[in-house]
Amino acid sequence: MARAAPDTPPVRPTLGLLGGTFNPVHAGHLSIARAALRTFGLDAVWFIPCSNPPHKPAAGLASNADRLAMIRLAIADEPRFAALPIEFDRPGKSYTIDTVLALRALHPDKDFVFIVGADTLPEIHTWHRPLELLPLIRIVSLARPGHAPTPAELHLPPPWPATLLADLRPGQPLDVSSRDVRAGIAAGRPVPLVPKPVMRYIQEHNLYR
Repeated sequence: MARAAPDTPPVRPTLGLLGGTFNPVHAGHLSIARAALRTFGLDAVWFIPCSNPPHKPAAGLASNADRLAMIRLAIADEPRFAALPIEFDRPGKSYTIDTVLALRALHPDKDFVFIVGADTLPEIHTWHRPLELLPLIRIVSLARPGHAPTPAELHLPPPWPATLLADLRPGQPLDVSSRDVRAGIAAGRPVPLVPKPVMRYIQEHNLYR
């Protein structure tokens, strides 16, 4: 009698986490999310708007409700994207390590990666408890060709520079920032790299004036 084949363990979905203030969300954010989804074989990308950014001034930050609404408008036609307001419910500074620990506890059946642009890699050593964070989650990054940081620029002990740079891939990030978008809106200039539903929301709610 043939022996029954062992049960195949279920495949764990891998989700990308894309954090930021999204003040406002723009085409650059969507571009890096799509590129990470494709390049790293992710099942989905969750946009996580920051409630109380540790490294940025809160002045000029649209409300949590407005930023969440704009993200949801921007990703409405992207079935593998979602907006997760997990940091809005937590007091104090919005630290990545706290979000990662919370998501691992809430979703033990999922694997997570954290998505950043390559220009963020040299800043990771300044994050809250970076040497505790790095073993908890794989950090993947995308860079313009020829713009990869060197291991020395990461200011982290081994093996982390090599580990982080091994998950760096070439991409074509759009040259746009939320700061430039806000300046354009305040000056009344066209801002073509903002999704049309988001731009309508900004105008209807008189944001960034």
